[in-house]
Parts: sequence; structure tokens; C-alpha cells
Amino acid sequence: MDFQNMRPDSDGKLRIVQELVPGKQITLAHVVASPDPVLYRKLGLDPSVDYAKSAIGILTVSPAETAIIASDLAIKASGAEIGFVDRFSGTVIVTGTVSEVEAAMVAMCDYCRDRLGFTVCPITKT
Repeated sequence: MDFQNMRPDSDGKLRIVQELVPGKQITLAHVVASPDPVLYRKLGLDPSVDYAKSAIGILTVSPAETAIIASDLAIKASGAEIGFVDRFSGTVIVTGTVSEVEAAMVAMCDYCRDRLGFTVCPITKT
């Protein structure tokens, strides 16, 4: 975007209109292995888990409604649980053991890429 040629409006303010043009894509697929307990509390997730064996998976998908499909796939593909799903932002958070969360992330990414024709980022892990 060329900001040098933009002119302020009559109030002297520069106004920028941003639009979301959703593609068919997964833009974030990340596994947090052995997260600190405070992360569970801050995210409003079940604090009674065994943190030494736990993981959190985070997925962002567009169009946002695909989060519903991804959540269903995550549950069916592993023993992971849905911590959060938002059909408006396209966010899915899954919890479980590291292997359950990884299996859920792979299932969601593979299905979206192979069956729905999405562009899918690599699954990362910390």
C-alpha cells in the first residue's frame, strides 16, 4: 500500500478501510507441548489437567465457518478435546496429550488440504 500518496479527509484524519477477503487456508497450526499452567487459566481451559503430559493445539482457518468442520475432525481423529471454537474468527483450540493434539492437528490440516483444497501452513511446535 502506498501511504505517501494518501490524503487525509476533511477532518484531517487518514482513514484506511481494511477488508477481509477469505481464501481457503489454514494460516496457523501450532502445538504448544507442556504449556505452563498459567496459559490454561488465561485461556479459560480446564486447569485440572496433568500439565507434564498436556498440550494445546491452535488452528486458525478461513473461511471461519470451517472451524466447525475442523473441530469435528479433531474430536474424531484423536482423544483430544475442544477447548474453544469460534465460527466467526476461525479459531480452534484443542487440548490433550501431545500425541492426541498432534494427531488432531494433522487430521484437521490433511482434510482441509486434501479434501477441501485449502492452502495449509506447516504444523509448528514449541
